[in-house]
Formats: sequence, C-alpha cells, structure tokens
Amino acid sequence: MPKLRELFVTRLYEASLHAAKDFAALNGDLEEACQMLAKEDLAGRAWCRTQGYGGYTSYASLNDLPQRATAFADLKRRLDHHVSSFAKDLAFDLGPRGRLKLDSFWVSLLKPGAAHSGHIHPHSVISGTYYVSVPPGAGGLRLEDPRLPMMMAAPPRRSDAREGDRGFVTLEPAAGRLFLWESWLRHEVLANTAKSVRISVSFNYAWA
Repeated sequence: MPKLRELFVTRLYEASLHAAKDFAALNGDLEEACQMLAKEDLAGRAWCRTQGYGGYTSYASLNDLPQRATAFADLKRRLDHHVSSFAKDLAFDLGPRGRLKLDSFWVSLLKPGAAHSGHIHPHSVISGTYYVSVPPGAGGLRLEDPRLPMMMAAPPRRSDAREGDRGFVTLEPAAGRLFLWESWLRHEVLANTAKSVRISVSFNYAWA
C-alpha cells in the first residue's frame, strides 16, 4: 500500500490574548502607548518620511520599548512564554544554558492604503506580530512557501489545494491575535484597505 509522508514542515504558531481577564486593560494601554510614540518619536517619524513608510514605525529609532511603558513590558512577559512554547514544539536544542531572547521590539501604525513588501528577518530565530487594533479591511499577513524559488517547472496548485500545499497563505489579523514564525520565512503585509490605521507590535527573538 503506498504511503504518503509529510517532510520538512513549516510551522506557524497562533494564539490569542483575548481570553485573558485583563485583556481590555492591557490592549487599551498598548494602544495608548503606541499612539504616544507615533506623536513623540520625532526620529522615527523622520525615518518613515525618508523611507516612504506609510504611517509610523519605531523600528529604526527605538530599542527600549519595555523600559518606556509598562504595557510593553507586560506584553514582553507574555511573548516570552509563547515563544518558549513554540521553540519546544520546533525541537530546538538551545544547549543547557541557551535560550531565545527578545532582540528587537517595535510598533507599527499602518495608514490606509499602506503595505509592507515581502521580506525576512535575518539574524533572528523566531519573529512575530501582535495585533493591537485592527479596523475592518485591515491588510492581512501573507506568508510565502519557502520552496517557491526551487520549484522551477512545477505546475500551479489547484484553487482547492490544502492550506499546507499553497504557495501563499494569508493570515487574518484581529485585536489580541498573536502569530509566531521562524524568521527565515518570507512574509509581507497586504495593503490596508481600512479607513483608519492598523496598530501592531512586532518583534524578533535571537539565540542568547
């Protein structure tokens, strides 16, 4: 009898903080802190103008968010837990004293019509995004099959192909939703077709 096996699976970790008792307070504090940074981070705003970023991001200007606001510190503690769980599922051998440590942590306020083209996160192990505010029509997160550059003469997939067999998979953002993936996985943010900004917090974890 023929046997079909799945090899070299790309895993995605999805969770939600929405069920936490303090979710409303945490998310409210995060949104307020993100809005505050967007107003006060002059260096970040200047970088966004120079780079043509559609909105605001603290990516190139601030690297101390957990020290700037307790809401970011609280979120980091929760992220640490989820990243640790994901690392165990991935069977990472981090050594007797090794661990994954938050390496970069930034805010993004994506304006209507703005997008973020395909990219990876070099020098990191696990990357992810937590969604703070997601208006109707906000752009999804699209993941790309890492095998695409090597498929050469492979035929296209049928429209009813299983999710794991598709060339691209789009994840639906929602307030309180968390996505984690290995940092080598190419991804992009689709155009924000909402009438207001989409607020998220993204991050990278490296091998300490």
